[in-house]
Amino acid sequence: MKQSLIEQFSVLLGKQYVLIADEDKAPYLTDWRKRFTGKALAVLLPKTTEEVSAIVKLCGSSHIAIIPQGGNTGLCGGATPDNSGNQVILNLKRMNQIREIDAVNQTITLEAGCILQTIQENAAAKSYLFPLSLGAEGSCMIGGNLATNAGGTNVLRYGNTRDLCLGLEVVTAQGDIWNGLKGLRKDNTGYDLRDLFIGSEGTLGIITAAVMKLYPLPISQWTTLVATDSIVSAISLLNLFQKRAASLLTGFEMMTQESLALNEKHFPQMANPLKGNPPFTILIELSDHESEEHVRQLLEIILEEAFTANMISDAVIASNLSQANSFWHMREHITLAQAEEGANLKHDITIPLSSLDRFIKETDALMRQKYPGVRMINFGHLGDGNLHYNIAPPLGSDPKVFNQTHEKAIYELVFAQVEVCQGSISAEHGVGQLKVGDLRAHKGVIAHELMKTLKRALDPQNILNPNKVVSI
Repeated sequence: MKQSLIEQFSVLLGKQYVLIADEDKAPYLTDWRKRFTGKALAVLLPKTTEEVSAIVKLCGSSHIAIIPQGGNTGLCGGATPDNSGNQVILNLKRMNQIREIDAVNQTITLEAGCILQTIQENAAAKSYLFPLSLGAEGSCMIGGNLATNAGGTNVLRYGNTRDLCLGLEVVTAQGDIWNGLKGLRKDNTGYDLRDLFIGSEGTLGIITAAVMKLYPLPISQWTTLVATDSIVSAISLLNLFQKRAASLLTGFEMMTQESLALNEKHFPQMANPLKGNPPFTILIELSDHESEEHVRQLLEIILEEAFTANMISDAVIASNLSQANSFWHMREHITLAQAEEGANLKHDITIPLSSLDRFIKETDALMRQKYPGVRMINFGHLGDGNLHYNIAPPLGSDPKVFNQTHEKAIYELVFAQVEVCQGSISAEHGVGQLKVGDLRAHKGVIAHELMKTLKRALDPQNILNPNKVVSI
């Protein structure tokens, strides 16, 4: 049966787009962090929505599960197959066409395999901004961004991927094609199917295309690094910028002393320009549609007020685009520095800003008490409460041994603290297979059962990304 199915895939797509050799499948079988590795019957590379539909129908009739995959940059194993060898990976990288840029409606219609950076560049060429921005934007794809409801550095101003999407094209678990590609900002006609599929990680349907919002390209952007001595001061600074700059505030990122010290260790060119690498370094960006002079003056006024109120002790304003980019590179290289340092335990969480100081102080203290010498490499999108709370093993210890020994207990400790502070165990990376076992306790019995009900209703055969997000 399997050989017959492979032959049918080959007739449908062409043999070169049905990967069955081990060496050809290998790049698709392991997640970005190399935490999860599986096996696959084949890797399929469709070019059209109709081909995706036909694949789903073939798999449904043969009871073969499908693992939808984009750029394979996820951090929770959501696009990795299991070890059975009976699943197929459906990679959408060939579905990479921008179907339309509607300048009047300020929308862009594109296929799921479009790389995020390519979308940004195409929008900019038409003098528009596509504001979704991630560290993996050079390789991640919009279908995966939608499937995980990705966040990034501009959520403070523009929202998550969900907030940027107006319409979807989706292939259902039965192989039907739902065309919801309408660029409408108002459509109050019953259940919002778009929101049902966004964030579902390919478990309810396969997103093949989308209509996304565009925004006028800012005339000027000013970026600054400022030094604060505490999370309390950092949040006060955020409130000040929100009050004075309102929607001009497009970035507010927090980096700890430890995270930037690790950066400099592995990337000496990334040294913090602020004196003494302060306890907390805040990266702030203002974007304006009026003039360079207007936003620069506003930034200086707000910083002066912050100095007077003792919220900050030092500040450096980028003098040109190159320096502004270097500030952002500092922030983006923390993840790379962690990878250079060795395996570490990552937590992508959201905490209400009013509880963030408590969370960090109490959780840090518990960590140091239970695991002497551990290092907290924390950073995050402070403007929306998204904290990347990461645990590196003590210097001199074997990272793999430390993680294998303590991973379960450390996750339980962090998640328990998240619950105390009424936060979320996943802010922007999704659930995948990494957190599927934690979801029931976090969401609550009723919410979890409702999610399972949706899964059973839309995918009764459980062929779409099984055992991700919810298990049925």
